[in-house]
Amino acid sequence: MDMIYTISIWLLPVLIAITIHEAAHGYVARFLGDQTASKLGRVSLNPLRHIDPFGTILLPGLLLLARSPFLFGYARPVPVNFRSLRNPRTGMVLVAAAGPAMNIGLAIVAALSFHLIVYLPVIVAQWAALNLKNALIINVLLAVFNLFPLPPLDGGRIAVGLLPNIFAKQLARLERYGMAILIGLLIVLPLVGSQFGIDLGFVSHFISGATNAVIKAILLLTGNL
Repeated sequence: MDMIYTISIWLLPVLIAITIHEAAHGYVARFLGDQTASKLGRVSLNPLRHIDPFGTILLPGLLLLARSPFLFGYARPVPVNFRSLRNPRTGMVLVAAAGPAMNIGLAIVAALSFHLIVYLPVIVAQWAALNLKNALIINVLLAVFNLFPLPPLDGGRIAVGLLPNIFAKQLARLERYGMAILIGLLIVLPLVGSQFGIDLGFVSHFISGATNAVIKAILLLTGNL
C-alpha cells in the first residue's frame, strides 16, 4: 500500500514534467518552421509519445536500486531538423530553451497552487500537497539539469547557438558522446572517488545547489517563504 501511495505522488508530476518539456520543443520547432516532430506525431501532450522505456523507466529504477549518488533519466528526444528552421542558430536556441522554460513555468504554477491546499479536505490536501511539492522539485531539477552546457542537453544546444562558430563547432562535436560523458561525471566518477574516500561528485553538487537555489527563489516569489 505504501508503495502504491509513493508511486501516486511521483508518477503524475514526472509524466506532466517530461511531457510538457518535450512537447514544448516540438511546438516551438513547428512554429519556427520545422515540421519534423509534427509529422511524427511528437507535438503532443500524450505522455506515451514521449516516454523512453530505458531512459524514463529502467535507468532511474536501476540507479535507485544501486543507491546511486545521483538519480536521473530522460524522455524520447523530440526530433528537430535545425536546418529547416527559418533562422537555424536563433531557432536552435529558442527550441532548446522551450523545454526548461516550460518546466520553470510548471514549477511556479505548482508553488502558487500551494495556496489552494487549505480549501481541500484534509486527506486529499496531504496527497495534493505532496504532488505539488514533487512537481516543484522535479520541474526545477529537470530544467537545471537540462541547462547543463553539454550537447545533447538543451544547455549544450543553447551554447552551440550562442557561441562563436569556432567554439560552437567544437562543442557540437561532443554531442555523440554527451550521454556517456554525463554518466561518467554524475555516476562513474563519484563511485570511483568513493572507493578512495574522495568526493568527486562536483557536478551533481553543482546541479543540486543550483536546483535548491531556484526552488527557494520560486517559493519566495510565490509567497511561500
